[in-house]
Amino acid sequence: MWKPIRKFLNDIHLYAGLTCGLIVIAVCLSGTIYVYNTEIREWADSERYFVEISGAKKSLDVLRTDLEASLSSEVVGVNVFNGEDRSVQFQVKKEGEERPVTYFVNPYSGAILADNVEKTSAEEFMGYMFSLHRWLLIDKIEEPILESMTNQELGRFINGVATLLFLLGVITGIFIWFPQKVKNWKQGLSVKWSGNWKRINHDLHNTLAFYSLGALFIMAVTGPFWSYQWYKTGWQKTWDIYQAPQPGGNQGGPSADKGNVSGTDQAPIEPVYISFDQVVEQSNATLPYEGNLRITLPNQPDGDISVSKSRTGFFARAGADQLSLNSANLEVKEAKLFSDLPVRQQIGRSVKALHTGEIFGQVTKFLWFLGCTIATSLPITGTLIWWNKRKKKKSGSPRRAKSSQVEMA
Repeated sequence: MWKPIRKFLNDIHLYAGLTCGLIVIAVCLSGTIYVYNTEIREWADSERYFVEISGAKKSLDVLRTDLEASLSSEVVGVNVFNGEDRSVQFQVKKEGEERPVTYFVNPYSGAILADNVEKTSAEEFMGYMFSLHRWLLIDKIEEPILESMTNQELGRFINGVATLLFLLGVITGIFIWFPQKVKNWKQGLSVKWSGNWKRINHDLHNTLAFYSLGALFIMAVTGPFWSYQWYKTGWQKTWDIYQAPQPGGNQGGPSADKGNVSGTDQAPIEPVYISFDQVVEQSNATLPYEGNLRITLPNQPDGDISVSKSRTGFFARAGADQLSLNSANLEVKEAKLFSDLPVRQQIGRSVKALHTGEIFGQVTKFLWFLGCTIATSLPITGTLIWWNKRKKKKSGSPRRAKSSQVEMA
């Protein structure tokens, strides 16, 4: 009974792999590089991310005041990184512009190191890697290929199909790997280096796939999240994080115009100066661990300050903690701690970290890097296995025919 089932699974595994092979190579190769996206950018453009330690740091408020004066603009947020040699990133919004510009500032001298307006060579390269990984570079084509969808949507769709086929290959592969005889299970865990190249190629395909099975499955099962809305909705409902979209957006309720309720006797609220240094102190007191802080100032004078803190370290767990601070007295109005969520929701909200390998810091990133490297090779070794078997069948046919003629004679 197992033999026909195994053959059926083998056929699914084969044709799924042959169908998506070239796309999987492109997606996994770019994914292998993109695992270390942050590290590559910081290494290539180290002059904007790292500074020389020299004396005492200036306070964030002094840096902010000097930056606003030199740019004649308003600082709306700041990123503070854990480490004495790290620059500070201020988000500065100029009048008339929709999006703020990020400025990298030396915390010791106050000098502006760079901004994110012009892309560096490393950023452009990683941008192409992201485009290849997500849209197969189809989004870079100016002329629309199909009338029914944009090039980006087309690339996303093809990527999603290939990822689902790869996931099918991963699932069927584990059943094919399982030996027909239990006593031979050790053969599936090692490579016979003394064999010919065909045997080595066969063992590499089976063995490497088995050892990287966990990473491959997680990467494949999370990938379609960004390709199909139905998959994204299903993922969110599975892990109990789904929130139905609110129709109509802002309904013009009491919070629609806090500064002028009914437009009569309400005086405009005077903006309060918010000290970044005090916000950092309050945030670190509430969240007492090593980590990077992202502070966003409110759009309205009476709005709340948003703080996000993520852990740093070799085995740092993904999942940022969120704080809402009262802009008047910096009291914590709300704390959303990732650790307080049920495990089910933690998994659901970690879809990006699971896909990129950031779920447990550098440890899992390295494992995902190895997994992506192996995934890039699987279509190649798998195609060679199929091709060798195909040649063997062809070469065996004349021999069988000749043997039959001898028997007839």
